[in-house]
Amino acid sequence: MTRPRPVIAIDGPAGVGKSTTARVLAQRLGYTLVDTGALYRGVALAARDRGISWDDEAAVVALGDEAKLGFVSQEDGTPRLLLNGQDRADEIRTPELSAGASQVSAYPGVRRALLGIQRDLGREGGVVLEGRDIGTVVFPDAEVKLFLTASAEERARRRVQDLHDRGTTADYEEILTQIRSRDEADSTRAIAPLRPAEDAVILDSTSLGLEAVVQHVLELVQSCN
Repeated sequence: MTRPRPVIAIDGPAGVGKSTTARVLAQRLGYTLVDTGALYRGVALAARDRGISWDDEAAVVALGDEAKLGFVSQEDGTPRLLLNGQDRADEIRTPELSAGASQVSAYPGVRRALLGIQRDLGREGGVVLEGRDIGTVVFPDAEVKLFLTASAEERARRRVQDLHDRGTTADYEEILTQIRSRDEADSTRAIAPLRPAEDAVILDSTSLGLEAVVQHVLELVQSCN
């Protein structure tokens, strides 16, 4: 390992628990947490703010180049998205922005604009990054690569519960349809499709609790030291 501490890359489809797993891991290890999906949601939000259609690739790419995206950490280490200096984290966790993020992330220009931000945040190691192409594109040399998966039905149940905990009601069947649609879009896009890295550990968390998943990754971290 060339870095003093490893890069931990957690990839997987929507609603699989990547964000929660990454947050707990970062807390346990004292690592920096980077929510790469929030960056794409931020571009989608910036477009909505400007009244730019997510179908307008040229305008969305230009916005991705100019938008100032970053994070500020809460006391527990959880990153909150900053868009042009303003905390917009509470606005991006909706089914609408999830769909928008999937759409804008398919544009090569947007992915190029955000790639440098992601690599800068994790370059020195001691970082947990979660997304859909961390182990394949952003950090193909990550020391720890996990591809986390679960059934669409279980992911829909978790997403409904998460929205409920945030004070938002959601329809299970509607969320399930959105998850299946996003899976299809993410796995078939031409640029950086959702897929496990060849050397990633694939973990099905359908019947696993959070602690079991976290312990599995901690063992992977220990094995690379």
